Amino acid sequence: MEIDGFLGRLITADHTDYNAARAVWNGVIDRRPRLIARCSGTADVVAAMRFAHDHDLEIAVRGGGHNVAGTAVCDDGIVIDLSAMRAVWVDPAGRTAWVQGGALWSDVDHETQAHGLATTGGIVSHTGVAGLTLGGGLGWLMRKHGLAVDNLLATEVVTAEGSIVRASTDDHPDLFWALRGGGGNFGVVTSFQFALHSLGPDVVAGAVFWAAEDTAAVLRFYRDFVAEAPDELGTVVRLGTVPPWPDIPDHLHWRPAIAVACCYAGAVEDGERAVRSLRRFGTPLADLVAPTPYVAHQSAIDDTVPHGWHYYWKSTNLAGLSDAAIAVIAEHAYTAGSARSYAAMFHLGGAIARVPQDATAYAGRDVPHNIVIEGVWLPDQAAELAAAETAWARRFLQALEPHRAAGVYINFLDADDDSRIREAYGDHTYRRLVEVKSKYDPENTFHHNKNIHPT
Repeated sequence: MEIDGFLGRLITADHTDYNAARAVWNGVIDRRPRLIARCSGTADVVAAMRFAHDHDLEIAVRGGGHNVAGTAVCDDGIVIDLSAMRAVWVDPAGRTAWVQGGALWSDVDHETQAHGLATTGGIVSHTGVAGLTLGGGLGWLMRKHGLAVDNLLATEVVTAEGSIVRASTDDHPDLFWALRGGGGNFGVVTSFQFALHSLGPDVVAGAVFWAAEDTAAVLRFYRDFVAEAPDELGTVVRLGTVPPWPDIPDHLHWRPAIAVACCYAGAVEDGERAVRSLRRFGTPLADLVAPTPYVAHQSAIDDTVPHGWHYYWKSTNLAGLSDAAIAVIAEHAYTAGSARSYAAMFHLGGAIARVPQDATAYAGRDVPHNIVIEGVWLPDQAAELAAAETAWARRFLQALEPHRAAGVYINFLDADDDSRIREAYGDHTYRRLVEVKSKYDPENTFHHNKNIHPT
């Protein structure tokens, strides 16, 4: 099989590495595309798009392949695979970086930190830049510097008709607005330009663990602690078990526990003061907070969510951490069947909330917390745990119903959450996204995603 004008690599089912090429982060996903077009650059993306159009092929677009719903790969169609396009170009004087669409956040951090710079980019370093950014982009630096979309300056996009356009506040501003939160509905983004900020190389970061039975007390303390926290302090609460990390005593491994992980986007001495009361609360099982290279912190939890494990997610925005909400979280968080399952709660606000609501398609500007419930099991446990972990995540979400705020983070929706896409944006933003979709992709060529249907 050949594609005119295509210089990358074409992978079909008869290739020895076909199975590896079609695999994505979530091992539950098992789809078999007819063709994987691993692009070497934007021109290859254009050629692959035109080939797909000419042969009426289903299209999936792969960046990092990290989305839990597995939208990066389709059955019996073509995967436009950007995973070989991982270059990052930093302009230290202008404090910007151009990043190719297949890059991972580890690629970005590696290059930007060489200049003492960074931008908001997730909490797992093997997450893809494209997917995380197009959905909004939560990360450690978001309360200080905004979401990934708030740092996005421009994009290069291949449209459904195979044209190359630049989208920014000056060029195709309607498309640029939609790309900042509307996901992969509008084209293939082959490169992103980000604003960068001074950071590191060392930051105060790490996690403090307490026993599961202390969960309610820790969350009540945390509620007051983050209410007074400076924008520089990013925190994520994790409720599950203690990971088997070498710097944690063996007898604590896999013990049910609550952890508050943090990263201070500022001077080390200021960060140490900001987390002092957190580290002194109660009787921690382990305290891993210390000055550490930002790059090391960005990859610190990578091995708790590796490629190939099986994942099932449920998520919602939370109106706050009332005593009743805390009681629900404490009751459900540790009832999963798998020791690898957990829930993670993100503290938002800060710079996120100061961006006007209609500035981007990301709709959760006024949300204080988001929680994602992650059922996780090993491939050889599928028959034993798949149904149990799925049911646990659904029960947990249902129990949180009285405490939910409007909306949900689009990047946290799983394959069975399509009915919640409109909920993620709200009616006004969704209608505006439909208008942009109808202009740039009226035939819904890009529908293997959290799909926004054209008019």
